[in-house]
This record gives sequence, structure tokens and C-alpha cells, in this order.
Amino acid sequence: MIAGIAGVNPMLATTGSVTFARYAVQVALQYEFDARDKPADFPTGYVPQGSFRPDQYPQELYGTEVFEVNEKLAVGYAKQATLNDTLAAQQYRANYKTNSVFAAGAEGPSIVECDTATSDNFWSGTLLSEAFENTTTLFTNGTGVYCTTQQEDNATLESLMRAAKAGLVDFSRIIIMRTASDFDREFPGQTAAANLFGNPGGFIPSILNIHLAGVKVVQGIIDNWDGTFAAGVAPTNYIGDIWGSLGGNPDFGPGSIFGGQNAPVQSFRTLRNGIRLALRSL
Repeated sequence: MIAGIAGVNPMLATTGSVTFARYAVQVALQYEFDARDKPADFPTGYVPQGSFRPDQYPQELYGTEVFEVNEKLAVGYAKQATLNDTLAAQQYRANYKTNSVFAAGAEGPSIVECDTATSDNFWSGTLLSEAFENTTTLFTNGTGVYCTTQQEDNATLESLMRAAKAGLVDFSRIIIMRTASDFDREFPGQTAAANLFGNPGGFIPSILNIHLAGVKVVQGIIDNWDGTFAAGVAPTNYIGDIWGSLGGNPDFGPGSIFGGQNAPVQSFRTLRNGIRLALRSL
């Protein structure tokens, strides 16, 4: 289980919520203009690498842009948890009630199945959030649902991908669980800066709910190990990276570059570097 706190899209969830992702999307792995220098007809300063407009699929891939994990694992166990909430979080999220599009952000914490965006930069505000929501949709061929924001998951998943290629990890057993500590954008009448520097009251619930929901998942797996989890839960969706390195055909991106087969273990790293160079030369 990959678990940690995250920012959250108030159109889908609120602080204290526990989310489970199918996709992790490295949204900031793009070209970038300062917004003051971007072409006038660009909605954002971010452009997928190797492309010429924000709405074009990246033509230059590094291999870590998108990961997909097994969607059939243990979300049901987490729903058995009684989640923590605080008065401070309740009072802050009430500010989102004034716009019905943020109804989820104004409610109490819950268990939500939605996807996560990875970026080294910790951003705030509607404009960047909408840009990365569009990136999530674009990179996943319209399947991903932009919901949480964090800084680590794609790097962690790339490490686990390499471990899986070495036979050390079963990639189908990975769970991505994020609890929401703050909002990715301002409430009506607030500034993006106030959203970033203010205190939404969500940190304590987000930390406590990692344990409260996570322990239900762990206990559920332990209790049902012999009958269900020892043999593994076979995924019904594709799992792996954007290149199809573990076999199968990704339901996003250009499809498997290995013809649906596993990437050869002995040349996995060489293949990845070579493909990157080849794509750059296109």
C-alpha cells in the first residue's frame, strides 16, 4: 500500500477523505512557459513534451507519465472505517457551499475512488488545477478522474515497476491510498494565495484517517488471505506503465511498444533509454 496525504479537488471530495486511485499521472512532466509568456490562445503554460499545443498527446515519452494499478483490491474494507473529522475542517469547508459544483468539498469526509496527480511543484489555484485536470484526462485517453495531488507516487511506482521486472514485486497487489489534507483550489471569493497559505484544518484528519482506513484494508487482507489474497486478485483492467512493460496493452497512450509481451528483463533499462532517445528524434 502506497499511503500519504494529498491535496484534493473539491468537486469530488473534501479534506479528511480517503481516496483510492486507479491511475497516477505525472502531470508536470511537460514543457512549461511562464504564464505571462504563453501564446495568447493557450489556456495554460504547460504543453506535453514533443507537442505544440496543450491539448496534444505527448510525442516524447519518458515512461513514467502514467501508471495504472489493480482496481479490484480492497476499497470495500476501507468503507468500514469511521473517519475522523474536526470542527476546524468543518468550518473551513463550509466556504465551498456557496457554489454547487463544490458540493462534495462542502460535505464530510468519505471513501472515494478517483485518480491522483503527481508533481514536484506544490500548486494552488483554479487555473493550474484545471490545467492538470485536463492533462489527466488527456494522458489517460479520457478515463482518468483528476482528484488528488501529491509529489511522490509516480516515482514510487517506477521503482516498483523495476522491482516487478526483477521478479521482486507483484504489481497487481499495489494499492494507492491518499487522504486529503487541503484543497487544490480556492473557495468562491478567496484567492489562490490565501488557499495556499491558509489553514484548511484538514491535516489532522488526513493523518488520522490514513490509519483508520488503512488498518481496515490491512485487516481485511489478513482475514481473507487464505481464501482470496494468497493467490492474488486478478485484475480486470490493464496494470503497468505507459509502454506496456509488464505485458498487455495499456488503455491509454500509444499502446504497448512490446507487442503486448513482457519487456525482456535483461534489456529493460536499455530498451527504456533507447525508446526515449528514439522518441526524441521523431
